[in-house]
Amino acid sequence: MNTFSRAAASPAGHGTPAMAFGRHVIRMMAANTGGTFGMFEAFVAPGEGPPLHVHEREDEFFRVLKGHFGFWCAGDYLELTAGGCIALPRGIPHRFENIGSEEGALMVVVTPGGFESFFPMIELCKPETPEQVAAVAGEFGLTIVAGEGRQAA
Repeated sequence: MNTFSRAAASPAGHGTPAMAFGRHVIRMMAANTGGTFGMFEAFVAPGEGPPLHVHEREDEFFRVLKGHFGFWCAGDYLELTAGGCIALPRGIPHRFENIGSEEGALMVVVTPGGFESFFPMIELCKPETPEQVAAVAGEFGLTIVAGEGRQAA
């Protein structure tokens, strides 16, 4: 992988779309930042968000661009609206949900980078069963917390 020695930019309206678990736009790839981080935007319908899960490889930083979101991490719960930020550590079960009445948007930064490629990979592979999704997720160090569904952490 290249070192991160030059500016990496993503002009407004640019990025690579990925339609997997909702709409995502990949704005910065690990390959463009020497692996230091990746960044994507997630557009989340009301009542939607991932199940409780754990990232083994990366920390996540979220900035709410639009909407109203609930975030669960370990025993904590926090609600954020546009402009709010939260950082979630690797290895700790967490989830988020759009608790508003309109589509919301998040900017997500993962460090180190690499996880931003998960959504294009899901779109490419089109897994049909939970086991197939888990297999792809495992390649990215992501574990869905079995049996927890959408419960709070």
